[in-house]
Amino acid sequence: MGRVAELAGVTVRTLHHYDEIGLVRPSARTPAGYRAYSARDVERLREVLAYRRLGFGLREVAELVGDPSTDAVAHLRRLRGLLLERRDRADAMVAAIDGELGARAKGLTVTPEKQLEMLGARLYDAIGGAYTATRRTEPRIAAQILDALGDAQRVLNVGAGTGSYEPAGRDVTAVEPSAVMRGQRPAGSAPCVAAAAESLPFEDRSFDVAMAVSTVHHWEDPLAGLREMRRVARRVVVLTFDTDEPGWQDRFWLTRDYLPEFAIVLTGFPSLAGMADAIGARAEPVPVPWDCADGLFEAYWRRPGAYLEDQVRRATSVWTRVGPEAEQRAVRSLGDDLDSGRWAERNSDLVDLDAADLGLRLLIS
Repeated sequence: MGRVAELAGVTVRTLHHYDEIGLVRPSARTPAGYRAYSARDVERLREVLAYRRLGFGLREVAELVGDPSTDAVAHLRRLRGLLLERRDRADAMVAAIDGELGARAKGLTVTPEKQLEMLGARLYDAIGGAYTATRRTEPRIAAQILDALGDAQRVLNVGAGTGSYEPAGRDVTAVEPSAVMRGQRPAGSAPCVAAAAESLPFEDRSFDVAMAVSTVHHWEDPLAGLREMRRVARRVVVLTFDTDEPGWQDRFWLTRDYLPEFAIVLTGFPSLAGMADAIGARAEPVPVPWDCADGLFEAYWRRPGAYLEDQVRRATSVWTRVGPEAEQRAVRSLGDDLDSGRWAERNSDLVDLDAADLGLRLLIS
């Protein structure tokens, strides 16, 4: 253990802690009875330490390295993508800072728009780096989407992100405006076009079906984007959110008790009925499993402690949109209520639920 600690640049105490919590347990023993690491143990330790140095909490690291669908190669690709994204964003920020320093040295006025360029103009470019860590395909939601797609062969995925819900064995074309998200699509995934939903670069009826998963609320003009999907495809399948029901923001304890600003985030968002009318669709509920693998905003409804983790929050746009003051207030309040037991008292009815209807809806035309 001492030799491994020396090679890894950590303390023996750190390795003991990982062993105690079951994160990395040495699986071998020396003839003298000391704990020893196999090659696979060292590989797992390498993954744990890499994620830790990228800023992930122990909870997220345990989920990542314990994912049975991800092997060593997949971890390396994910880590590479995260590192490249950080490098690219750092390079872009340095270039923006250099430009501003040059302008100020010449006595030029730097506009607010230029000042904000160093932070990135697109929301997905700001939050996209966390997606590979927490936004994974949830099989039960994927099955519902697949059923809605039916036997369609030519599929357009609009606002595709990293392609979590793209169906296998189909002729898929992806559309994604964010360079960060496009850069994180795994090797071998569907070809991806840089375009916006409101102006799709395809002929009428080019596809059997157009799909959009948890992306409509990011579009500049959701109804225009939905009509574009209807134009280029014979059918449309959209995973979105229902704000039609009175008191909808009270369905989820997080928005009800800690983050009322969520309602403001969706101000101006089209009604579910309006979106359904735009594409001639029916709506069906999409329950969120208690152990949902996709770290969407509602995913941790029965695992409230997850919302205290920065990496979990960074992978959903809501927290970026409400702003740091509301975010930190909500996190502090939730942490206090978890420590005191108040959250458990208020939400005791959730303990035995396997899934919850929190407003996710699948529009199917």
